[in-house]
Amino acid sequence: MTKIAFIGAGSTIFAKNILGDALCRSALADAHIALMDIDAGRLAESEMVVSKMAATLGAPARVTTHTERRAALDGADFVVVAFQIGGYDPCTITDFEVPKRFGLRQTIADTLGIGGIMRGLRTVPVLWDVCADMAAVCPDALLLQYVNPMAINTWAIAARFPRIRQVGLCHSVPLTAELLAREADVAEEDLSYTVGGINHMAFFLKLEAEGRDLYPRLQEGYAAGRLPKSPREMPRCANRIRFEMMRRTGYFVTESSEHLAEYVPWFLKGHRPDLVERWEIALDEYPKRCVEQQLDWAARAAVLHQADRLDHTPSNEYASRIMEAVVTGQPTLIYGNVRNDGLIPALPAEAAVEVPCRIDADGVHPVSPGPIPTHLTAIMRTNVGVQELVVEALLTENRERIYHAAMLDPRTAAELDLDQIWALVDQLMAAHGDWLPPWARNGVEAAA
Repeated sequence: MTKIAFIGAGSTIFAKNILGDALCRSALADAHIALMDIDAGRLAESEMVVSKMAATLGAPARVTTHTERRAALDGADFVVVAFQIGGYDPCTITDFEVPKRFGLRQTIADTLGIGGIMRGLRTVPVLWDVCADMAAVCPDALLLQYVNPMAINTWAIAARFPRIRQVGLCHSVPLTAELLAREADVAEEDLSYTVGGINHMAFFLKLEAEGRDLYPRLQEGYAAGRLPKSPREMPRCANRIRFEMMRRTGYFVTESSEHLAEYVPWFLKGHRPDLVERWEIALDEYPKRCVEQQLDWAARAAVLHQADRLDHTPSNEYASRIMEAVVTGQPTLIYGNVRNDGLIPALPAEAAVEVPCRIDADGVHPVSPGPIPTHLTAIMRTNVGVQELVVEALLTENRERIYHAAMLDPRTAAELDLDQIWALVDQLMAAHGDWLPPWARNGVEAAA
């Protein structure tokens, strides 16, 4: 029997998507699903949802719950991790509110920027603990890592636990492919594309439909004002920044405009409120989503409790495809985040890159996306440098590297001088307190 351990199973809707996908696949329908979370109440809700799905789908899965991580991991074949260390309250609130004192506004703050740096410092030590447990009780398991900041996490895991088999997973590539098909008025199944780069900053290097390059159509539509079309799911997020980046660079980036606004210094500036209006930037977007999701879950939980049946519509997440390919040996192709090792020669070998990956019974086999234009890798390196410094800070417990990462962050550097950057880092580390590792917060407790 295949065992799937889900660490952070209190993220009930995400667990429903990932595990519902798995239950829909015959090779995984009889799996042992071990749900683990530190919140017993949310864990019970997830058990209820997964058990109802299994019964509705006729899947003979075995579902167990655990508040102790190693028990859930024991003997696992696959380990899915999906958690947010510190949660919305207090840590996300802190990551947004403290920088506001310095005039530094953010949109998502989970990948790069000062918020992404702090999130990496909170998250990597916990992922390392997961890997240490895996090394002890399921050393051959495949880690399917869904946690942000994805690139920092993937880099840090490979550096500290090189023998742990892992792939970082993000839905940016399939969601962007779906968007581009819609914008270009072609069927998604007719798309042919190659993507390469780093998580949240990879580019569609080739984009075709039935052998025709779609970029001329997209460029012409944007120049004429017909694109982008109104967003369906996120009415606050106009998605214009990605099209402007396409106009300037020639290529479409994988992550949304609200994300990209804080990865580069050109669109979001505290002294230029006109830019926020011009590019329709959704400031404080992630906190808004967190509140909305909490309200939505409160309403949905009551419905799910009362429902006798719980159907599932397969999602576009990669996890179940990966697990099925490993179990059956039938290969599949996904986009994953892995250690570079020359896949993109212009980036450091140790860096985490997002590239095509062939999955089969032997696991994950990354594939080079081919040549990437110099100007695109140059933009990526502005982000990779920050990631590298955060990972070095974690590996060496060197607090100075946290300041250096903030110094080199494109958005932070565009807004603040060095004294402000130092003071901001001190205030954030003090405000986060015990959510950060002790070496990071030593000597700054009085600065909050």
